[in-house]
Amino acid sequence: MTILTEFLPNLANYKLILGSQSPRRKELLAGLDLDFEVRVLPDIDESYPETLPADEVPAYISEKKAAAYLGSLAEDELLITADTIVWTYETIIGKPKSREDAIAMLELLAGKDHEVITGVCLTTRKKTVTFSAGSTVHFAPLEKAEIEYYVDKYKPFDKAGSYGIQEWIGYVGVESIKGSFYNVMGLPVRKLYEQLRKF
Repeated sequence: MTILTEFLPNLANYKLILGSQSPRRKELLAGLDLDFEVRVLPDIDESYPETLPADEVPAYISEKKAAAYLGSLAEDELLITADTIVWTYETIIGKPKSREDAIAMLELLAGKDHEVITGVCLTTRKKTVTFSAGSTVHFAPLEKAEIEYYVDKYKPFDKAGSYGIQEWIGYVGVESIKGSFYNVMGLPVRKLYEQLRKF
């Protein structure tokens, strides 16, 4: 018995492609017991219109990522692309550009709620499905020394909001989550599984 034959027979004729270099997304997709190939394209444009509402940005970027792969997709390939943002209800926070930037981001998040939104795009040569998931995270107040320790040891420069919830900062700083924990890591796997079953 395999996951495809038992629960996702509709995907039996597809080869799954993960269009992401994120080790977290690779780990989370593997957790669904699916066989897939990782395919990474360099320098994909991740810009978005400034007028776009924050909750629509991740889906928009995930679709842009999918569009970059479309010309190289085979007929039997199903591509999964995703994008995650941190939203403070005033500002979209992406990935930090420097140590100072990372520290400033975490200082902004400490002691407050923020929203983590992930957009996911499922794409074949003939069909596209896009969806989003949001999770509300509450951080406890953090001392600057704690933030500096985390940034210097874990170097979260490839993470939206400058943190990985599965790392030390999540252990000591996250007081509560409303929504999917895995979404905060970068992939809403329950929702993804539901969408794959419908695809």
